[in-house]
Amino acid sequence: MPIIDPKNLKIVVSIALINNFNEILLSKRPMNKHLGGFWEFPGGKIETGETPQNALVREIKEELNIDINNKCIAPLSFSEFNYKEFQLLLLLYVCRRWEGEPKSMEKNELKWVKPNMLRKYKMPPADNSLIYCIQDLL
Repeated sequence: MPIIDPKNLKIVVSIALINNFNEILLSKRPMNKHLGGFWEFPGGKIETGETPQNALVREIKEELNIDINNKCIAPLSFSEFNYKEFQLLLLLYVCRRWEGEPKSMEKNELKWVKPNMLRKYKMPPADNSLIYCIQDLL
C-alpha cells in the first residue's frame, strides 16, 4: 500500500440514498469533469473546518436539493484509490430518510438502481469498490 501524502489527499463524502423499494440513487458525472460519464454515489469534498457529516448534508442539499439530517445518516464503509493526480479517501454513508424529492441541481442524470444491478453502471474505482458493502446491507 502506498504512503499517503496529506498534501495530495482528497477526502470525499458520498451517500447511498436508499428509497422504499431498496433502490440506490446514482448520479452521472458531467462529461467536462474528471471521470466524466461515470456513475457515482452523490456527495463531494469536505471543506476546511467541516465534519464529514456536515459536508454531506451541505453537498446533498447543493447537488440534489433535498434535506438530510445528521441523525438519519450512518457511516457504512470507505475506500481508497490512487489516481495519477491525487489520492482519494471516499467515505460512504447510507440514508433512508430525507425531505424533498431528489433533483439534480447540476443537470446530471439521476437513476434509482436495484443493488444487484449496480455493477451494470460504469463507476469510478473508489465507488465501484463499495458496491459489495451496499449489496450486503440490502
